[in-house]
Amino acid sequence: MAILVLGGIRSGKTALAERLASDTNNPVVYLATATAGDDEMRARIQRHQQLRPADWGLEEEPLALGQVLAVHANAQSAPCLLVDCMSLWLSNVLHAGEATFSREREAFLMQVDRYPGELVIVSNEVGLGTIGMDPLTRRFADELGWLNQSLAKSCDKVVMSVAGLPMVLKP
Repeated sequence: MAILVLGGIRSGKTALAERLASDTNNPVVYLATATAGDDEMRARIQRHQQLRPADWGLEEEPLALGQVLAVHANAQSAPCLLVDCMSLWLSNVLHAGEATFSREREAFLMQVDRYPGELVIVSNEVGLGTIGMDPLTRRFADELGWLNQSLAKSCDKVVMSVAGLPMVLKP
């Protein structure tokens, strides 16, 4: 079962994703894509870590998500992977260059389809905002929108968090 959790900034999407991962009653590995580039981001990461259950595993990978999914898929018992989040990952792979972006996007989407365990994937919804004023912002919004569409097609369930309330979009 793969679940995509969408939402805007501070919509409650991560908290919802964490509840969904806990509800699987399987071991959970939190797959974090964020990098701590400044003090504020370090504090955010630390706060998130402190709020998670102590028995959850942690993988930190800013680029090679497909590789992490493949490793866990080959484990004796694939854990529930909670991937948080697609917008930070997309920013990382876009800044790594076109070759890295194309390779990692394809590898990740392929592994999402193949993963034998539970997946809970968090992403920002960008389709409700304004059009960016610069080419990089427009490219980011376009790529995240297309990534979200690909994930929604592959996932068994899609939920949007609005003001902390889940809205089931699929099935």
